[in-house]
Formats: sequence, structure tokens, C-alpha cells
Amino acid sequence: MGTVLKDMRHVRWHELRHAKGSASQVPGMLSRIAWGDSESADDALSDLARWIGALAVFDATAATVPFLWELASMEAVKDRVGVLALLGTILAHGHTRHPEWTRDAHLAVQAGRATAERLAGDGDPAVRAAAGELLGELGGHACTACPPR
Repeated sequence: MGTVLKDMRHVRWHELRHAKGSASQVPGMLSRIAWGDSESADDALSDLARWIGALAVFDATAATVPFLWELASMEAVKDRVGVLALLGTILAHGHTRHPEWTRDAHLAVQAGRATAERLAGDGDPAVRAAAGELLGELGGHACTACPPR
């Protein structure tokens, strides 16, 4: 793994949940997004989106977000635009029975604002556009689970 995604080993994934159950598979998905071929990476990103953010956020979502920011910054990642879109999806969703999961997930996305600002100047026009869109979402974010800014 090297220095990329190295901190994944410090997360107790087996204790966290996503939409389909235990989050123990999340590190493998993140690794496939980072180093898989295009098809494998796309499948992993699609699965991850369904599991941690498409319908609701979970306790695994907040743990995953810092690694998504890391992936969005890696030029070798084949779908950085998709990773940024997933961060926007997470920011747009919550969990009705667990507002603390919503707050934690949203705060984790907001913590990456500096990365989004840097990516807004990326050499890839699609990444620049996706980062700009996410910055707009970050700037306009307000929900009942998040502390007022």
C-alpha cells in the first residue's frame, strides 16, 4: 500500500456499518478505486456509493471520507470526478435515525474543503469542474444535523 491509504489500517472497519452490513470490505474497495483497472475501479466506486452514501449515510461513511479525499487527490485514480461526486452525494444525504452519523459524515466532507480548493485548479478540466461544483455544495450546505457555521 505504501503511503497512499496507509491509515486505513488504523480504522476498526469490522465495527462499522454501511447499508449492506459490516464495513470490513471498505478498505478493499478503496484499494480497488486507487489501483484497480478501469472496470474494477468503477465497480468498486459504484458499490461504495451505494453502501455509504447514495440513500443514507452510516457510521462507516465518516471513516471513509478522508480516504475519498486522498483518492480525489491522486492523479493515478481513474475516476477522480466520480470520487468528488460521491463526496457531494454524502454531503446531500443523512440518516434519519442517526443524526450523529449525518453530522460526522458531513463534517468529514467539509474538512476536505482545502483539498477541493486545490483540485479546483487541477490540470484536468473535468476534475476542476467537479471540484468547483463540490465547493459550491460545501458553501451552501445547511442541514439540521450540522452545527451552524
